[in-house]
Amino acid sequence: MKNISKLIFLVSLLAYTSCKQNPAESPEHKAMVEKHGEMETSHETMTKEHSNMKDDHQEMVDAHKSIENDSIHLVIEQKHLSLLAKHGELIKTHEALMQKHADLETKHASGEITLEQMTTEHESMKAEHESMEKEHQEITNEHRHITEEDEKMMKEDQEKAAETESDQNKE
Repeated sequence: MKNISKLIFLVSLLAYTSCKQNPAESPEHKAMVEKHGEMETSHETMTKEHSNMKDDHQEMVDAHKSIENDSIHLVIEQKHLSLLAKHGELIKTHEALMQKHADLETKHASGEITLEQMTTEHESMKAEHESMEKEHQEITNEHRHITEEDEKMMKEDQEKAAETESDQNKE
């Protein structure tokens, strides 16, 4: 009888401690929190690069003011403006994903959702984040291409202007 009492006590103690375990202390939850930190760092990078893109766009527009009626440069400006808008939307979507991820952390830490639910949702959000990072890289590459194309055209325009000026001075 004494052994049965000890066994019941141990089972009860084990059940009590396992039920009271803090979900935020689980390795899975800690890994999710770490991934959230990575998402925030990635978002800061995206935001900074977006700001740089906007600065580049303004420089482009200012440089184009000296060119009269050059529709090719206007087309480049529009492509760049469209790219900025697309990147801005990506940043907003990523912000929403980060908020959703933070909410998931809170729900799991409070015990509102199970470890399985948290893991499933986290993996889905992680895949979304990776997709957004890929899209960000594509936009960054396109931005670089547009900027290089514009710089090349501006250089050609300056060379043509210098040649025209040189020819006029010879006359």
